[in-house]
Amino acid sequence: MGHLDGKVAIVTGGVGGMGSWVSRTFAEQGAKVVVADTGADVEGRGEPDGSRIEALVAEIKAAGGEAVAGVADVSNMEQAEGLVQLALDTYGDLDILCCVHGILRERMIFNMGADDWDDVVRVHLKGCFTLTKFASIHWRANRDKGGRRIIYFTSSAGIRGEGGQPNYSAAHAGKIGLSLSNSEALGRYGVTSNCISPGASTRMTDRGHTVDREAEAPSLSAAGTGMDPRNVIPAVVYLASDASEEVTGRVVGATGNKITMWKEPEWVSSIYSETPYWNIDELFEVMPETLVSTGVGPPPRQFP
Repeated sequence: MGHLDGKVAIVTGGVGGMGSWVSRTFAEQGAKVVVADTGADVEGRGEPDGSRIEALVAEIKAAGGEAVAGVADVSNMEQAEGLVQLALDTYGDLDILCCVHGILRERMIFNMGADDWDDVVRVHLKGCFTLTKFASIHWRANRDKGGRRIIYFTSSAGIRGEGGQPNYSAAHAGKIGLSLSNSEALGRYGVTSNCISPGASTRMTDRGHTVDREAEAPSLSAAGTGMDPRNVIPAVVYLASDASEEVTGRVVGATGNKITMWKEPEWVSSIYSETPYWNIDELFEVMPETLVSTGVGPPPRQFP
């Protein structure tokens, strides 16, 4: 018995370094998988190429699993709707939406062009919106079944920010907000929505600013180490399963042998004015001490 027996899943970015393991493992765990990708490079450039998708689908089938290929740009509304329809036409239902897709265009904010901003936000964030929209239409119309799952891949860049990736950071923070909205809006239809923040070595992390570009790409030697993408997959399978029905609106971190639960921003303290409006000068007096006492701000700077 697999943990996903009888489920139908769409995995976007389904042949990437992380996505390919999600696709394989979902199938091993009993799911019927729509493996969706464009076949483009890490920057999202190049013509659509279904050969890698077909190869992975053939591999899954050879291992006894069920899968079908879907070549699509998920940020395109019609193509995203077509992926959902492909799942319904092929397997009769859709239970799991796992969005692993993404591209990189690294620049400092002062060097970033509009196209690099627009393309990264479009692919990452709009690509989650489009698929969720069409999946949720089906789920709302078939609300009695329940057990529906949304899983977005986010990043520590979306939680804490990354200086050289303003577009990527903004898009991933947006995924968290979208997931929280889904959790509020779709729970009544039996849908949970969560994010995974993975730590692993893939084609995307090979481009990190600390990576030696003259040496072998780290992802080529990640197998069997703490940075092996396969370390992330068990947490994804859990969130995709019926066992996770009480988990929604969360960010789950998965790196090596460690799984973490993140908590969304919350109030850490409050200060009140005795009158309806804060006096600006009074606020300037109390705010520095308030920030330091709650650990939100740095200690006062000392000047010679």
